Amino acid sequence: MNDPRSALVARLAGFERVVEVGVGRRPDVARRLAQRGVDVTVTDVVRRDVPRGLTFVLDDVTDPAPGVYADAEAAYALNCPPELHRPLRALAREHGLACFFTTLGGDPPAVAVDREQLPGSETLYRVRADGPKGK
Repeated sequence: MNDPRSALVARLAGFERVVEVGVGRRPDVARRLAQRGVDVTVTDVVRRDVPRGLTFVLDDVTDPAPGVYADAEAAYALNCPPELHRPLRALAREHGLACFFTTLGGDPPAVAVDREQLPGSETLYRVRADGPKGK
């Protein structure tokens, strides 16, 4: 399993309900999670067409609509820019969610994280619950 997306799907498939923050034009991980029976909601700041099996919600992680995340177990963002790490962490903490993200590669995490090296050279960051509380 050297495909980083397969490793992400395998890692996140243990959750029953997840939200992908900032899906953009790449819903592959969300689609594959849904195919494995995970209830997936995807969000973005602009309307996106998504495959069947996914729920799309227009939402901004910097000013999130609470109802989108209320029943989720985890939130994740792929290729998340550093300026969204703190809002993503705040959203996850507010709703008691496990929180994961990947970066664009050269960007270091802007919040306290545990690193998990996935097959295929992808680093998955899990936001630490014991990190600083500030935004």
